[in-house]
Amino acid sequence: MLEQQIPDIPWQQLTTPYGRGAAIPQLIEEENYRQLAELIEHQGTLWQVTPWVLLILLKKLGSQDKEDVSLQEIELYLAVAQAITVDYLEPTQTVQPMQKLLDRNYLWTENEEDDDQEWERETPTGYEQTAFLSYYYFSYLLLQEAIPSLTAITVHNNEAADRLAELLRLLEQLNK
Repeated sequence: MLEQQIPDIPWQQLTTPYGRGAAIPQLIEEENYRQLAELIEHQGTLWQVTPWVLLILLKKLGSQDKEDVSLQEIELYLAVAQAITVDYLEPTQTVQPMQKLLDRNYLWTENEEDDDQEWERETPTGYEQTAFLSYYYFSYLLLQEAIPSLTAITVHNNEAADRLAELLRLLEQLNK
C-alpha cells in the first residue's frame, strides 16, 4: 500500500473530531505531528482522514534519515495503533480497495453549512459500519507495512526507541 501513488485527497470532504480536514496538508508540510495526532485519533476513535494521513507520513518515513524522526511523529503512530483492536481487522467487513473510500458516497459535501445536520444523522456520511471499520483496517495495514522502517529507526534514534518498542509490540500483538 505504501508503494501506491498518493491520490488527490479531498481533505475538505473528510472529517476529523474537530471538523473538516482542510488544514491537514499544511500540518503535514510543517511536520506538526502533535496537531495531526489530535486530528486523526481522538479518545480511541480513528477518523476519515486517518488512513490518508498515515499513507503520506509513512511513505515519507521510509525515505527519511532515521535519526531525524521525531518523538512526536512516533507518538502519532502509537496513538493510532493503540486505537486499533482485532475487532477492526476483518477485511471482508471493509470497503475494498482503500481508494474507494474517496468515492463520492463516502465523502461529505464540499459545503460546510450543513455539517451540524450531518453529524446529527443516525449515521453520518462516511461512518457506515464498513467505511468506519475501513479507517481502522487500512491504518493497521499501513502501520504493518511500515514495520521495517520503524525497526530501522529504533536502531538509529535513541530518543524514540522506547516508544518505538511499544509501537512495535502493539503491532506484533495485533498480527497474531
